Amino acid sequence: MGCSSYSSDVYKTISSGHATKSRATIFVNKGLCKEMDPNGLVVRECRDSANHPTSLPIIIGLDETGSMGSIPEQLCKGKLGTFIETMMGHKVQDPAVLFLGIGDHHSDNAPLQVGQFESGAVELNHWLTNVYLEGNGGGQCMESYLLAWLIAGRHTSTDHLEKRGRKGYMFTIGDEKTWDNISADALETMMGYESAESVTAEQLLAEAQRSYEVFHIHINSTGYRDSKEVIGSWKRLLGERAIILDDHEIVAELIASTISLMEGANLKAITDGFDKDTAGKIEHALVAVKPGAVMAGDAVNGIAKL
Repeated sequence: MGCSSYSSDVYKTISSGHATKSRATIFVNKGLCKEMDPNGLVVRECRDSANHPTSLPIIIGLDETGSMGSIPEQLCKGKLGTFIETMMGHKVQDPAVLFLGIGDHHSDNAPLQVGQFESGAVELNHWLTNVYLEGNGGGQCMESYLLAWLIAGRHTSTDHLEKRGRKGYMFTIGDEKTWDNISADALETMMGYESAESVTAEQLLAEAQRSYEVFHIHINSTGYRDSKEVIGSWKRLLGERAIILDDHEIVAELIASTISLMEGANLKAITDGFDKDTAGKIEHALVAVKPGAVMAGDAVNGIAKL
């Protein structure tokens, strides 16, 4: 996947078609899309092509519970274009994006939904709009963000790592903590594994970090605003890569700026393309993030296998 090319004109046509629609009209699935069902999943690939000779894998884990449904909607209505075009203007020429839907594996019917790495506007829109916004969640201050790390660490294969020895990027987005483990039974049911062992969030995070620069964006504008418990849990897991964002409407700008910064672009040059208010919020959110992507080193030979 990911061989098609992005066109801003095509995306503008697509997004304008979404502009006046309700969320329910855009996201029409009333259950897990078969194409995104993780049961039986082997691997999602991000490969180089003639159109994209240096493909850069990017995974975005969208919280599909009730409090976070506005973010996928914003991406459909215009912010996806902002995201891609900001990156392409600042050091990122061949982005390939995989969307995940993340819920709560203790209470949701579809706690994990897995798209494909794509680069074209039509294909990106296809996977994004097929996310089932279940709108549930367990009400326990925890969601299953660790499932995103499971996919990144165990179910992706990328030329960026295997050819160039470089990591991709992974972002989860939400307003709660991650569950600290997932049971063998849950993995067998959800993923279709013949046998599995229970695994902790820390283990899955470590596996994902072999192949990806892993970030989490805490949306600091819901009932967990400034929560020491929630923010503290993310800081313990990710340090500076737990990014606190007060304005949920600029998630696309934040992710694009983070990746561009990591790839060597100047942050001020990036934010000069935004309005003054957005630029200030992005610079504040990224004040502790150190620029410059890290080589994977011997991670090429250390990818976790099932």
